[in-house]
Amino acid sequence: MAPLTQLARLKMTRALAFVVVIVVIAGVPATSSVEAQELEPRSYTPAPIGTTIVLASAGGSKGDILFDPSLDLDDVKADLTIVTTGLGYTFNLAGRQARVVAVLPVAWGAVSAEVHQIPVRQNVGGLIDPRIKLSIGLRGAPALTLADFVRTPKRTALGASVTVVPPLGQYSADRLVNLGYHRWAFKPEIGLSRAAGPWTIDGYLGLWLFMANGAYFPGHSRRTQDPIVSGQVHVSRALPRRFWVAFDATGFAGGQSFVDGVPSPDRQLNRRLGGTLSMPIARQQSIKLAYSTGVTTLRGSDFDTLTVTWQLVVF
Repeated sequence: MAPLTQLARLKMTRALAFVVVIVVIAGVPATSSVEAQELEPRSYTPAPIGTTIVLASAGGSKGDILFDPSLDLDDVKADLTIVTTGLGYTFNLAGRQARVVAVLPVAWGAVSAEVHQIPVRQNVGGLIDPRIKLSIGLRGAPALTLADFVRTPKRTALGASVTVVPPLGQYSADRLVNLGYHRWAFKPEIGLSRAAGPWTIDGYLGLWLFMANGAYFPGHSRRTQDPIVSGQVHVSRALPRRFWVAFDATGFAGGQSFVDGVPSPDRQLNRRLGGTLSMPIARQQSIKLAYSTGVTTLRGSDFDTLTVTWQLVVF
Protein backbone atom coordinates (compact mmCIF):
# COMPACT_ATOMS: atom_id res chain seq x y z
CA MET A 1 0.00 0.00 0.00
CA ALA A 2 1.43 3.40 -0.95
CA PRO A 3 2.26 5.79 1.92
CA LEU A 4 -0.57 8.15 2.81
CA THR A 5 -0.11 11.91 2.57
CA GLN A 6 -0.71 13.92 5.73
CA LEU A 7 -3.96 15.27 4.26
CA ALA A 8 -5.17 11.78 3.36
CA ARG A 9 -4.38 10.55 6.87
CA LEU A 10 -6.29 13.47 8.35
CA LYS A 11 -9.30 12.82 6.13
CA MET A 12 -9.26 9.12 6.98
CA THR A 13 -9.04 9.86 10.71
CA ARG A 14 -11.95 12.29 10.57
CA ALA A 15 -14.03 9.91 8.49
CA LEU A 16 -13.39 6.98 10.80
CA ALA A 17 -14.23 9.16 13.77
CA PHE A 18 -17.54 9.91 12.08
CA VAL A 19 -18.15 6.18 11.67
CA VAL A 20 -17.72 5.78 15.40
CA VAL A 21 -20.06 8.70 16.13
CA ILE A 22 -22.83 7.00 14.13
CA VAL A 23 -22.29 3.70 15.91
CA VAL A 24 -22.60 5.43 19.27
CA ILE A 25 -25.65 7.48 18.23
CA ALA A 26 -27.54 4.57 16.73
CA GLY A 27 -26.52 2.35 19.59
CA VAL A 28 -25.86 -1.33 19.93
CA PRO A 29 -29.25 -3.00 19.45
CA ALA A 30 -29.43 -5.31 22.40
CA THR A 31 -31.45 -5.40 25.58
CA SER A 32 -29.13 -2.79 26.91
CA SER A 33 -27.77 -0.01 24.92
CA VAL A 34 -28.76 1.35 21.67
CA GLU A 35 -30.85 3.85 22.77
CA ALA A 36 -33.55 4.51 20.24
CA GLN A 37 -33.63 1.06 18.67
CA GLU A 38 -34.85 -0.88 21.66
CA LEU A 39 -37.85 -3.19 21.34
CA GLU A 40 -39.33 -4.17 24.70
CA PRO A 41 -42.77 -5.84 24.63
CA ARG A 42 -44.84 -5.94 27.82
CA SER A 43 -42.75 -3.31 29.62
CA TYR A 44 -45.85 -1.81 31.26
CA THR A 45 -47.77 -5.03 31.89
CA PRO A 46 -48.82 -5.10 35.58
CA ALA A 47 -47.12 -7.50 38.01
CA PRO A 48 -47.58 -8.22 41.73
CA ILE A 49 -45.44 -6.28 44.17
CA GLY A 50 -42.48 -8.20 45.55
CA THR A 51 -41.65 -9.68 42.14
CA THR A 52 -37.92 -10.00 41.50
CA ILE A 53 -36.59 -10.50 37.97
CA VAL A 54 -33.08 -11.77 37.18
CA LEU A 55 -31.99 -11.90 33.54
CA ALA A 56 -28.98 -12.72 31.41
CA SER A 57 -28.86 -12.33 27.66
CA ALA A 58 -26.46 -12.89 24.78
CA GLY A 59 -26.89 -11.65 21.26
CA GLY A 60 -25.33 -10.32 18.13
CA SER A 61 -25.84 -7.31 15.88
CA LYS A 62 -24.47 -7.29 12.37
CA GLY A 63 -25.09 -5.06 9.38
CA ASP A 64 -24.45 -1.83 7.50
CA ILE A 65 -24.12 1.73 8.72
CA LEU A 66 -25.57 4.35 6.38
CA PHE A 67 -24.05 7.80 5.86
CA ASP A 68 -24.52 10.98 3.89
CA PRO A 69 -23.78 10.05 0.23
CA SER A 70 -21.38 13.02 -0.07
CA LEU A 71 -18.94 11.34 2.33
CA ASP A 72 -16.28 9.11 0.80
CA LEU A 73 -17.25 6.11 2.94
CA ASP A 74 -18.02 2.70 1.47
CA ASP A 75 -18.99 -0.70 2.81
CA VAL A 76 -19.30 0.47 6.42
CA LYS A 77 -20.18 -2.48 8.63
CA ALA A 78 -20.32 -3.47 12.27
CA ASP A 79 -20.21 -6.95 13.78
CA LEU A 80 -20.89 -6.92 17.53
CA THR A 81 -21.59 -9.43 20.28
CA ILE A 82 -23.39 -8.23 23.41
CA VAL A 83 -23.82 -9.95 26.77
CA THR A 84 -26.14 -8.36 29.34
CA THR A 85 -27.04 -9.08 32.96
CA GLY A 86 -29.95 -7.41 34.71
CA LEU A 87 -32.00 -7.23 37.88
CA GLY A 88 -35.51 -5.87 38.45
CA TYR A 89 -37.87 -5.46 41.38
CA THR A 90 -41.57 -4.50 41.63
CA PHE A 91 -42.70 -2.60 44.73
CA ASN A 92 -45.40 -0.37 46.24
CA LEU A 93 -44.94 3.35 45.61
CA ALA A 94 -47.75 5.52 47.03
CA GLY A 95 -50.26 2.73 46.44
CA ARG A 96 -49.21 2.17 42.84
CA GLN A 97 -47.18 -0.56 41.25
CA ALA A 98 -43.61 0.59 40.58
CA ARG A 99 -40.67 -1.24 39.06
CA VAL A 100 -36.95 -0.59 38.93
CA VAL A 101 -34.73 -2.43 36.45
CA ALA A 102 -30.96 -2.14 36.03
CA VAL A 103 -29.00 -3.74 33.19
CA LEU A 104 -25.24 -4.02 32.71
CA PRO A 105 -24.11 -4.78 29.12
CA VAL A 106 -20.70 -5.78 27.78
CA ALA A 107 -19.86 -5.85 24.06
CA TRP A 108 -17.02 -6.77 21.74
CA GLY A 109 -16.55 -6.86 17.99
CA ALA A 110 -15.34 -4.62 15.18
CA VAL A 111 -16.31 -1.70 12.94
CA SER A 112 -14.87 -1.72 9.41
CA ALA A 113 -15.11 0.52 6.34
CA GLU A 114 -13.38 1.74 3.22
CA VAL A 115 -12.34 5.36 3.72
CA HIS A 116 -11.09 7.00 0.51
CA GLN A 117 -10.80 3.41 -0.82
CA ILE A 118 -8.52 2.49 2.10
CA PRO A 119 -9.72 -0.44 4.26
CA VAL A 120 -9.87 0.43 7.96
CA ARG A 121 -10.96 -1.60 10.95
CA GLN A 122 -11.30 -0.90 14.66
CA ASN A 123 -11.86 -3.56 17.33
CA VAL A 124 -13.97 -2.76 20.38
CA GLY A 125 -14.48 -4.48 23.70
CA GLY A 126 -15.64 -3.54 27.17
CA LEU A 127 -18.51 -2.21 29.25
CA ILE A 128 -21.35 -0.28 27.61
CA ASP A 129 -23.04 2.45 29.64
CA PRO A 130 -25.49 0.70 32.01
CA ARG A 131 -29.18 1.56 32.27
CA ILE A 132 -31.48 2.12 35.22
CA LYS A 133 -35.21 2.38 34.53
CA LEU A 134 -37.88 3.37 37.04
CA SER A 135 -41.52 2.95 36.03
CA ILE A 136 -44.81 3.52 37.84
CA GLY A 137 -48.42 2.68 37.05
CA LEU A 138 -50.54 5.78 36.68
CA ARG A 139 -53.82 4.00 36.06
CA GLY A 140 -54.96 0.38 36.07
CA ALA A 141 -51.86 -0.84 37.95
CA PRO A 142 -52.44 -0.62 41.72
CA ALA A 143 -49.94 -2.15 44.10
CA LEU A 144 -51.25 -5.70 44.63
CA THR A 145 -49.86 -8.73 46.41
CA LEU A 146 -49.62 -11.97 44.44
CA ALA A 147 -52.87 -13.32 45.95
CA ASP A 148 -54.79 -10.13 45.12
CA PHE A 149 -53.18 -9.85 41.70
CA VAL A 150 -54.40 -13.32 40.67
CA ARG A 151 -58.00 -12.46 41.66
CA THR A 152 -58.06 -9.04 39.96
CA PRO A 153 -59.31 -8.88 36.34
CA LYS A 154 -56.91 -7.49 33.75
CA ARG A 155 -57.46 -3.84 32.91
CA THR A 156 -55.92 -1.26 30.64
CA ALA A 157 -52.75 0.01 32.31
CA LEU A 158 -51.24 3.45 31.81
CA GLY A 159 -47.71 3.97 33.08
CA ALA A 160 -44.76 6.31 32.94
CA SER A 161 -41.04 5.74 33.29
CA VAL A 162 -37.68 7.42 33.22
CA THR A 163 -34.49 5.70 32.04
CA VAL A 164 -31.11 6.99 33.21
CA VAL A 165 -27.87 6.11 31.39
CA PRO A 166 -24.79 7.11 33.42
CA PRO A 167 -21.42 7.52 31.63
CA LEU A 168 -19.74 4.41 33.07
CA GLY A 169 -18.91 2.55 29.85
CA GLN A 170 -15.51 2.10 28.25
CA TYR A 171 -14.33 5.49 27.01
CA SER A 172 -10.99 7.07 26.17
CA ALA A 173 -10.88 10.54 24.65
CA ASP A 174 -7.80 9.72 22.56
CA ARG A 175 -9.39 6.65 20.96
CA LEU A 176 -11.56 6.68 17.87
CA VAL A 177 -13.75 3.76 18.94
CA ASN A 178 -15.52 3.69 22.29
CA LEU A 179 -18.44 1.73 23.67
CA GLY A 180 -19.35 4.40 26.23
CA TYR A 181 -20.95 7.77 25.49
CA HIS A 182 -19.04 9.81 28.13
CA ARG A 183 -22.27 11.71 28.83
CA TRP A 184 -25.48 11.31 30.76
CA ALA A 185 -28.67 10.40 28.91
CA PHE A 186 -32.30 10.41 30.09
CA LYS A 187 -35.48 9.07 28.58
CA PRO A 188 -38.90 10.01 29.96
CA GLU A 189 -41.59 7.76 28.49
CA ILE A 190 -45.29 7.04 28.73
CA GLY A 191 -46.71 3.59 28.00
CA LEU A 192 -50.12 1.98 27.55
CA SER A 193 -50.86 -1.74 27.88
CA ARG A 194 -54.29 -3.16 27.06
CA ALA A 195 -55.22 -6.82 27.48
CA ALA A 196 -58.12 -8.40 25.58
CA GLY A 197 -58.43 -12.12 26.16
CA PRO A 198 -55.19 -13.77 25.02
CA TRP A 199 -54.07 -10.58 23.24
CA THR A 200 -52.08 -7.69 24.66
CA ILE A 201 -51.41 -4.42 22.82
CA ASP A 202 -48.64 -2.11 24.05
CA GLY A 203 -47.73 1.38 22.88
CA TYR A 204 -44.91 3.61 24.16
CA LEU A 205 -43.80 7.14 23.34
CA GLY A 206 -40.52 8.48 24.69
CA LEU A 207 -37.92 11.20 24.26
CA TRP A 208 -34.16 10.65 24.61
CA LEU A 209 -32.33 13.66 26.08
CA PHE A 210 -28.54 13.88 26.01
CA MET A 211 -26.00 15.84 28.01
CA ALA A 212 -22.82 17.08 26.31
CA ASN A 213 -19.62 15.08 25.89
CA GLY A 214 -16.92 17.61 26.76
CA ALA A 215 -14.00 15.28 26.00
CA TYR A 216 -14.81 14.20 22.47
CA PHE A 217 -12.03 12.92 20.19
CA PRO A 218 -9.22 13.92 20.19
CA GLY A 219 -10.01 14.99 23.74
CA HIS A 220 -10.67 18.71 23.66
CA SER A 221 -13.80 18.88 21.47
CA ARG A 222 -17.38 19.25 22.71
CA ARG A 223 -20.09 17.08 21.19
CA THR A 224 -23.81 17.66 21.70
CA GLN A 225 -26.83 15.86 20.27
CA ASP A 226 -30.43 16.82 19.61
CA PRO A 227 -33.18 14.77 21.30
CA ILE A 228 -34.49 11.59 19.69
CA VAL A 229 -38.24 10.90 19.64
CA SER A 230 -38.98 7.18 19.78
CA GLY A 231 -42.18 5.14 19.64
CA GLN A 232 -42.94 1.44 19.98
CA VAL A 233 -45.95 -0.76 19.23
CA HIS A 234 -46.22 -4.41 20.30
CA VAL A 235 -49.00 -6.93 19.68
CA SER A 236 -48.57 -10.13 21.70
CA ARG A 237 -50.64 -13.25 22.18
CA ALA A 238 -50.60 -15.68 25.07
CA LEU A 239 -50.24 -19.32 24.00
CA PRO A 240 -50.83 -22.55 25.96
CA ARG A 241 -48.35 -23.62 28.66
CA ARG A 242 -47.20 -20.04 29.41
CA PHE A 243 -45.74 -19.44 25.95
CA TRP A 244 -46.30 -16.07 24.33
CA VAL A 245 -45.34 -14.46 21.03
CA ALA A 246 -45.16 -10.78 20.02
CA PHE A 247 -44.86 -8.68 16.88
CA ASP A 248 -42.72 -5.59 17.54
CA ALA A 249 -42.24 -2.28 15.72
CA THR A 250 -40.35 0.91 16.52
CA GLY A 251 -39.62 4.23 14.87
CA PHE A 252 -37.33 7.05 15.91
CA ALA A 253 -36.39 10.47 14.57
CA GLY A 254 -33.93 13.25 15.37
CA GLY A 255 -30.57 12.97 17.07
CA GLN A 256 -28.48 15.26 14.88
CA SER A 257 -25.09 15.82 16.50
CA PHE A 258 -22.79 18.84 16.68
CA VAL A 259 -19.03 18.92 17.30
CA ASP A 260 -17.91 22.31 18.60
CA GLY A 261 -21.13 23.72 17.17
CA VAL A 262 -20.59 22.30 13.68
CA PRO A 263 -23.57 20.13 12.59
CA SER A 264 -23.08 16.59 11.30
CA PRO A 265 -25.31 15.11 8.56
CA ASP A 266 -26.59 12.35 10.83
CA ARG A 267 -30.23 13.12 11.63
CA GLN A 268 -32.11 9.83 11.94
CA LEU A 269 -35.52 8.86 10.59
CA ASN A 270 -35.59 5.09 10.95
CA ARG A 271 -38.01 2.21 11.49
CA ARG A 272 -37.46 -1.36 12.69
CA LEU A 273 -39.60 -4.50 12.89
CA GLY A 274 -39.11 -7.57 15.01
CA GLY A 275 -40.59 -10.55 16.76
CA THR A 276 -40.34 -12.08 20.24
CA LEU A 277 -41.02 -15.63 21.46
CA SER A 278 -41.07 -16.46 25.18
CA MET A 279 -40.82 -20.13 26.21
CA PRO A 280 -41.02 -21.44 29.81
CA ILE A 281 -38.28 -23.87 30.80
CA ALA A 282 -39.21 -24.26 34.49
CA ARG A 283 -41.85 -23.03 36.91
CA GLN A 284 -40.19 -19.63 37.37
CA GLN A 285 -37.81 -19.53 34.41
CA SER A 286 -38.15 -18.75 30.72
CA ILE A 287 -36.11 -18.26 27.57
CA LYS A 288 -36.94 -15.34 25.28
CA LEU A 289 -35.84 -15.17 21.64
CA ALA A 290 -35.97 -11.74 20.00
CA TYR A 291 -35.12 -10.76 16.43
CA SER A 292 -35.30 -7.36 14.74
CA THR A 293 -34.24 -5.82 11.44
CA GLY A 294 -34.22 -2.39 9.85
CA VAL A 295 -37.09 -1.51 7.51
CA THR A 296 -36.14 2.04 6.57
CA THR A 297 -32.88 3.67 7.60
CA LEU A 298 -32.07 7.25 6.67
CA ARG A 299 -28.85 7.45 8.68
CA GLY A 300 -27.22 5.21 11.25
CA SER A 301 -27.16 1.47 11.76
CA ASP A 302 -29.18 -0.94 9.65
CA PHE A 303 -28.54 -4.04 11.74
CA ASP A 304 -30.02 -7.51 12.02
CA THR A 305 -30.14 -8.40 15.69
CA LEU A 306 -30.77 -11.71 17.45
CA THR A 307 -30.89 -11.95 21.24
CA VAL A 308 -31.45 -14.90 23.59
CA THR A 309 -32.47 -14.00 27.14
CA TRP A 310 -32.79 -16.23 30.21
CA GLN A 311 -35.16 -14.87 32.83
CA LEU A 312 -35.92 -15.91 36.40
CA VAL A 313 -39.05 -14.51 38.08
CA VAL A 314 -39.43 -14.91 41.84
CA PHE A 315 -42.64 -13.81 43.61
